[in-house]
Amino acid sequence: MTSPSTDKVFAGSIPKIYEAHLVPLIFQPYADDLARRLASRPLRRVLEIAAGTGVVTRALASALPDRVEIVATDLNPGMLDQAIAIGTPRRVEWRQADAMQLPFADAEFDAVVCQFGAMFFPDRAKAFAEARRVLRPGGVFLFNVWDRIEENEFAHAVTAALETVFPDDPPRFMARTPHGYHDKALIARDLAQGGFASTAVEAVSRAESARVAAVAYCQGTPLRSEIEARDASRLEAATDVAAREIATRFGDGSVEGRMRAHIVSIEA
Repeated sequence: MTSPSTDKVFAGSIPKIYEAHLVPLIFQPYADDLARRLASRPLRRVLEIAAGTGVVTRALASALPDRVEIVATDLNPGMLDQAIAIGTPRRVEWRQADAMQLPFADAEFDAVVCQFGAMFFPDRAKAFAEARRVLRPGGVFLFNVWDRIEENEFAHAVTAALETVFPDDPPRFMARTPHGYHDKALIARDLAQGGFASTAVEAVSRAESARVAAVAYCQGTPLRSEIEARDASRLEAATDVAAREIATRFGDGSVEGRMRAHIVSIEA
């Protein structure tokens, strides 16, 4: 499935809305999970790629001993600016970097971690090879990807709602990109390496209201650009329709929905 170039653009107001609404809605539980998986390992230097607004970075900074150096990178300056503005409990080195051409020497890191970024890489095999290149022998490459959209209830509800708003050309960003890289056989081919472990982890997505969840998806991701490309004047109306769909499925007031992701671990 071809992904438009806008699928990878997190700019304008998206980073701020992403951090305020989407991070607590779906990203925080999995960030804490990744940090826990690294906390027991003997580490000196950790690299994060596709760090976004820093939810995993902050989890790592809290979970890992102060002696562990953390380098956090992302391709989008707007996302890094948001992460830096929020800050971390201790010093982190922030760098803009392309995951497919990392600006680091071979074998610099004991761990490379990536939360929900692999789906956006134009050449995943190349990005994975770069992650392995910068790992020291005995290091670990740890990343997660979303399961199919039907296993992630809020994303599925929002996508269904937007099909009613734009029936002739429904926005498919959520199904196409964030939830479009869940096939283990495809991941194995991209890794081009045996011996990796994959674990499915379910969690609960919570929001104080259906409207908050709808804003998170419709205005805090590149789905916003896809909606505005069809009719910029209908962004708020599309968000309202998504909110009503979530409320219909999950109730008024605070809402909860199931979500599911795959965690992949590779020992260097």
